[in-house]
Amino acid sequence: MLKSICIFCGSSPGVNGAYVQAAAELGRLLAENDIELIYGGGMTGLMGAAANAVLASGGRAIGIIPDSMNIPRVVHEHLSELVVVDNMHERKALMHQRSDAFIALPGGMGTWDELFETLTWSQLGYQTKPVGLLNVAGYYNPLLTLIDHAIAQGFIQKQHRHIFLVDQEVPALLKALTTFEHPDPSGAKWTQLEKEQ
Repeated sequence: MLKSICIFCGSSPGVNGAYVQAAAELGRLLAENDIELIYGGGMTGLMGAAANAVLASGGRAIGIIPDSMNIPRVVHEHLSELVVVDNMHERKALMHQRSDAFIALPGGMGTWDELFETLTWSQLGYQTKPVGLLNVAGYYNPLLTLIDHAIAQGFIQKQHRHIFLVDQEVPALLKALTTFEHPDPSGAKWTQLEKEQ
């Protein structure tokens, strides 16, 4: 049972209104299912839309933010809990510790950094929690193409294409996360590959 989900997403709204709508829908469904939101603590963009929807629906929104970003008009000032840490490394570590699963929504470099660190840990077996991409309006299609290209070129093992889930619909992705089973929880296949090279 998932009690908390961490989201990675943009602090900007993007150019497609569907992005903000999806973030708000996710927030509402998290609250309705009594799942805590763990996120970066921002008040703007998709981050703010998700947090506002959680709070408006009676749920808990927990922000984790570096001290340097704990400033007005950046940090959300009405969260259920705000945790201020020293730096980005501590932020990501605490987000991982406090979450049962992860969802990446549309976003930029910060979102990708958080997503790929999580996927790397998953690939190596350091963490086996569910990871999902909310592929709103096909936003992540180019990334999925790149991952498939890396597999074809021998840089990612085929089984590691299944360490994350993808869906365009919020309810379907949430449901899939609850039944996810990591294909290589020990990272054994990766370790074996390294020994063979």
